[in-house]
Amino acid sequence: MSIYDEHLDACAANHVALSPVSFVERSAEVFGDLPAVVHGARRYSWAQVRERSARLAAALKALGIGHGHTVSAMLPNTPEMVEAHYAVPALGAVLNTLNTRLDAGLLAWQMNHCEARVLLTDREFAPVMERALELLRTEHGRTVVVVDVCDGEYTGAGERLGTLEYEAWLAAHEPLTRLEGPRNEWDAIAVSYTSGTTGDPKGVVTHHRGAYLNAVCNAATWTMPHFPKYLWTLPMFHCNGWCFPWTVAMLGGTHVCLRKVEAAAILQAIRDHGVDHYCAAPIVHSLIYNAPEAMRAGITQQVRGMVAGAAPPAAMIEGMARIGFDITHVYGLTEVYGPASVAVKRSAWAGENLSEQTRLNGRQGVRYALQEGMTVMDPQTMTEVPADGQTMGEIMFRGNIVMKGYLKNPTATQKAFEGGWFHTGDLAVMEGDRYVKIKDRSKDIIISGGENISSLEVEDALYRHPAVLACAVVAKPDAKWGETPLAYVETKPGSSATADELVTHCKALLAGYKVPREIRFEEIPKTSTGKIQKFQLRERARSASAIE
Repeated sequence: MSIYDEHLDACAANHVALSPVSFVERSAEVFGDLPAVVHGARRYSWAQVRERSARLAAALKALGIGHGHTVSAMLPNTPEMVEAHYAVPALGAVLNTLNTRLDAGLLAWQMNHCEARVLLTDREFAPVMERALELLRTEHGRTVVVVDVCDGEYTGAGERLGTLEYEAWLAAHEPLTRLEGPRNEWDAIAVSYTSGTTGDPKGVVTHHRGAYLNAVCNAATWTMPHFPKYLWTLPMFHCNGWCFPWTVAMLGGTHVCLRKVEAAAILQAIRDHGVDHYCAAPIVHSLIYNAPEAMRAGITQQVRGMVAGAAPPAAMIEGMARIGFDITHVYGLTEVYGPASVAVKRSAWAGENLSEQTRLNGRQGVRYALQEGMTVMDPQTMTEVPADGQTMGEIMFRGNIVMKGYLKNPTATQKAFEGGWFHTGDLAVMEGDRYVKIKDRSKDIIISGGENISSLEVEDALYRHPAVLACAVVAKPDAKWGETPLAYVETKPGSSATADELVTHCKALLAGYKVPREIRFEEIPKTSTGKIQKFQLRERARSASAIE
């Protein structure tokens, strides 16, 4: 023991567990009069958002929600989803944001797996959630308290499913005195489900420390100023909106909510509310630069976008540059809270031609400032590959912005963390400046419009058709979606099926975005033992795409 260890203990005065909940209290205290949320006709200041979140926390607490309990949310990008990100963690509870594009069976499975006790659900999703709740009860033997959100901006059909209505429920409870973080920053803050290549989805459990640090990293990475006007084009169900609900709170910014991601609505919100930052998959950026010029009229401020998902098409990066939007390319996974690396722009790049700038900006880049490690390694030897732009290896992360692990899945957790690094499954090279560039995916995951699609799940659906003998699904490059599912099919002797028949068959079993966009009836290459050689099919898909 040294002299610096004597009588210098951590105490309440000098050591507090890190939690992004603290950002909400600070903005309410310091920027309480400033705008925090804009949604249709609704306007809330930071003082009001803090009060509403504290009422939500009090209402959940009255239902018995506390440390380690799960609250699921089936919500679009509305004020209620923002409030859930502030209220649920303040109770030590865990937020489970549900993907609004999933089918009822998968929604029920996820709510059962994470043992959800309360569901906040928007009326728009009543049809699928009614079925999901029925399956949750009949197949899993579980019930949840349902709270219906009746957003005035939604005028479509949809029945209430529960006995509690969000606004009346909040009004019936006095707000908690303070939104407090956990005693232990290692406590879980959220569980998000990611598509796996085999078996059931995995529940990615993240912690308060990581969410806090990644929220800070977002601001540092983007050099975001105080009081940004942030447009919610990225679904908040994606990795908790890449931690931006907490980043905006930290900076006293304004959440500009958006129920529907459409070019006209996006550009109108940017113009009307002076939006200066937004995040999105490549397809959303493409919607913006492909929109008629008249839609962009009146946008005079510098708008900055962040893009992730599949490697962004060169046409997208060039298109955004031509309309004057500044794009930052980031890379990550649910297991690292969304983006955890960035293609940091260097001043010298501005002197390059547009094609070279596109190449440089299209790389996966370098680790976030508060992520301790990111490199490309040989997964067998766990040694770093040379930075020669040629030698392939697997991208790996380590540090505070890495998940706790997979819920109820110690085998998968141990495998993901072998050798003291998180294995992403993405194959890449490291270039001379140590910027990483993905070359292939070791996982059979297709990223389409920012959504993960398991090729094996699609194959399983195809195999259920009586005419299918063999099939394989791979990613086909797509200028609009980044990637789309392409299926190669062999039919059984004496049987036949058309592409339309197989698409209709898949639509009955899968969420719409997972259905193959194209089906090719071709012989599928196999090894001598009958194993399908997907790498050959990927080359076919790339070649065909290039020809087209």
